Amino acid sequence: MKAIHQLATVEQILAHYQQDQPLHRFLAIYYRQNKQMGSKDRKIASRLVYNYFRLGHALHQETLLNRLIIAEFLCNTISNSFIAFYKPEWETAVNLTLEEKLIIVKQEFPAFDVLDIFPFHKHLSEGVDSTLFCSKILVQPDLYIRVRKGSEKRFTSTLLNAEINFQHLGGQTYALANGTKLDHLFPDKGLYEVQDLSSQQVGHYFKPQKWDKWWDCCAASGGKSLLVHQQQPDIKLLVSDIRASILDNLDERFLHAGIGSYQKKVLDLTLDQSLFLHDYEFDGIILDAPCSGSGTWGRTPEMISQFQEHTIQFFQDLQRKIIRNVISYLKPGKPLIYITCSVFKEENEAQVAWMQEEFKLQIESQELIKGYQHKADTMFVARLVK
Repeated sequence: MKAIHQLATVEQILAHYQQDQPLHRFLAIYYRQNKQMGSKDRKIASRLVYNYFRLGHALHQETLLNRLIIAEFLCNTISNSFIAFYKPEWETAVNLTLEEKLIIVKQEFPAFDVLDIFPFHKHLSEGVDSTLFCSKILVQPDLYIRVRKGSEKRFTSTLLNAEINFQHLGGQTYALANGTKLDHLFPDKGLYEVQDLSSQQVGHYFKPQKWDKWWDCCAASGGKSLLVHQQQPDIKLLVSDIRASILDNLDERFLHAGIGSYQKKVLDLTLDQSLFLHDYEFDGIILDAPCSGSGTWGRTPEMISQFQEHTIQFFQDLQRKIIRNVISYLKPGKPLIYITCSVFKEENEAQVAWMQEEFKLQIESQELIKGYQHKADTMFVARLVK
């Protein structure tokens, strides 16, 4: 009866989800409107729905029930009531490796192909292993933490005392199970930042010097700004974004991190900003460009079925508008750090080649950070010098 009720709940959720907002936001609203659901029911429903979307476009003609069974089998390693009720012959195989379970699914559903999960292969950046990338969409990414420098021992000790499983990956970086709650353990909000492993790694490309002037031009809530400031606290920093509300979040993060000296501006960088930036020039510009976000769809798998292929061109055009409007503020001999969380070559290598041709920028280094190999986001970063 539990499994039947769970199926009915998922059917209802999917019927109401209009895909016009992130799934996590919709579910929060849905659960507030359906307060009869207990915490365990909400947790199971969320898991089932997210796993359903992890199948992407694979077996899209199969029934909802069959897709849920397959998704639950592939995405989980612990037996549960849903599999036990609807597919008891698979229950004892739930703890097998993903590769072994893929073979089992293929035997019963010959039309299943892991490459169908993410059917945009011709757009993938060079070096992406399509089969591995698609299969890792079935695995929920980890929660990654960057701890304030010098606080690693305290952070580690607190996690050990609370019996929370974690991996210390060296330096300030920790990996925990997705969904791990830390707020109650660390009242000091400046002690750590939630920041994906790949996002932390792009910081290796910054290399700021003392008294440099840097501009994080699409700063959002300030993750990259915090990284560059940590590397060189004496830089003069300008942060900007098109959204005033998200810069308010940046202010809060900077306050907790103890950063008080910086400038911020609300700027639409698809337009000429010479009126507001006519006397500015920078020793480094970080452009964490608006993009498809395709490298993060392991966290937001609903995006796979919502995405339209023509949108890649939209983001490429948007990025080029922004690049044109920021490059003139970069001093000669200084770096532009171009970043996306995309796996599409049109947003990555093709943009770097275009910048070389259009603005005579020189590539110092570029990299596709293959987060799908580490239960993390996949990102692209390039350091180009004017």
